[in-house]
Amino acid sequence: MILLVGVLVGLLLAKVASHDAFGRADTHVDRWFAAHRTNDLNQATHYATDAAKTPTIAALAALTAAGAALTWRRWREPMLVAVVAPPASTFPSGHTAAAVALDGAWALLAWQRSRSALLRGLLTLLATAVPIAVARSRMYRGMHDPTDVLAGVLVGTGWLAVTVRGIRHHELRAETAEENPARRWPLPRHG
Repeated sequence: MILLVGVLVGLLLAKVASHDAFGRADTHVDRWFAAHRTNDLNQATHYATDAAKTPTIAALAALTAAGAALTWRRWREPMLVAVVAPPASTFPSGHTAAAVALDGAWALLAWQRSRSALLRGLLTLLATAVPIAVARSRMYRGMHDPTDVLAGVLVGTGWLAVTVRGIRHHELRAETAEENPARRWPLPRHG
């Protein structure tokens, strides 16, 4: 469903809105970034882009899932990180979506599992700063328009929300089955 909405919005923006004031504003931002490029910013945005490339996101998600599995010995925390979708699209910005989903998952884990206010604060800051840096770097480098990165933020946030909801739903069903053993193993019907 999220993918379908993304495709439809992308087509609408590319075919309809690209020639109106909205599309001209997107183009203006691209031109502004192009006019303000420097060697230092080129290098910095290269690193920010690398932070959200598919291999980087996949490796960080795998390491986090393995670490969570070893630390908490439950499926919920590793699953939250394991289902982060790697970037692979132009619209919306897959790099931005992946940064939002992975860094957001780290912040959620910190808030749920850590007693350290410092760790929670640092991971919340990271969950905000990294996606912003990735989004700005993608626009700066001319890879995405503002609408692309905004849609990436929405997709990443939506994906994270759907994942959390799915995990919580599964946990509630499992808890209900444990409380009521008859629900786990239905009795055969006679007659």
